[in-house]
Amino acid sequence: MVGIGPGNRLDRTRRAEQAIADCQVVAGYHLYLEHIADLTAGKDRIASGMMQETERCRAALQRATEGAVVALVSSGDPGVYGMAGLALEMAAAEGFDVAIEIVPGISAANTAAARLGAPLMLDYACISLSDLLVPWESICTRLEALAAADLVVALYNPRSKKRIRQLEEAVAIMRQHRDDSTPVGIVTAIGETDEQITLTTLDRLPGAEVGMRSTVIIGNSTSLCLNGRLITPRGYRL
Repeated sequence: MVGIGPGNRLDRTRRAEQAIADCQVVAGYHLYLEHIADLTAGKDRIASGMMQETERCRAALQRATEGAVVALVSSGDPGVYGMAGLALEMAAAEGFDVAIEIVPGISAANTAAARLGAPLMLDYACISLSDLLVPWESICTRLEALAAADLVVALYNPRSKKRIRQLEEAVAIMRQHRDDSTPVGIVTAIGETDEQITLTTLDRLPGAEVGMRSTVIIGNSTSLCLNGRLITPRGYRL
């Protein structure tokens, strides 16, 4: 299980690159394999599209049982909305007797935070707005708790062409506990040539340009913008 970071070569770890170099087979979502094309020459590839995670994982485990060293790659970190959990569950449930190593990567929340400034200096939480695997009611319950707890919140999968209302409802929940002027940072296409960075406010977030390639960070009651950077003070005395 290898985390390849947000996509830019400079955001990959040496450990991740070495793990891919040491394998014979590389499996992953086809777009992620394009991001590491410089590392996969001469290797067998198992590529598939969105919503085919289970099949991809099973194929990778099968090749491993046949004796191959396999790198199953995830963007960001494989243990943060990635494939690590699925691989471990499937190996146990279906009897794949293989050694599984998890190689961490830089997650989207951390990379987005670095682009925006320092919004994750204090306690924060990550939550995905995708309700493909988790009921929307459960996501709303978690959003309520996070908003009331005054945690900085990083939103993954905030909006897609088919999922519009989820972001609007999430903002409505946040506005019950936070000022409309709460600063918000949006980073789209992190580390790529078309990367976009936007600073806005909570009340304006629903109208902002946000898609599946975006990571959204909503500040807490102490977060502020200084010189164009989003910051959540930790409390140091200046």
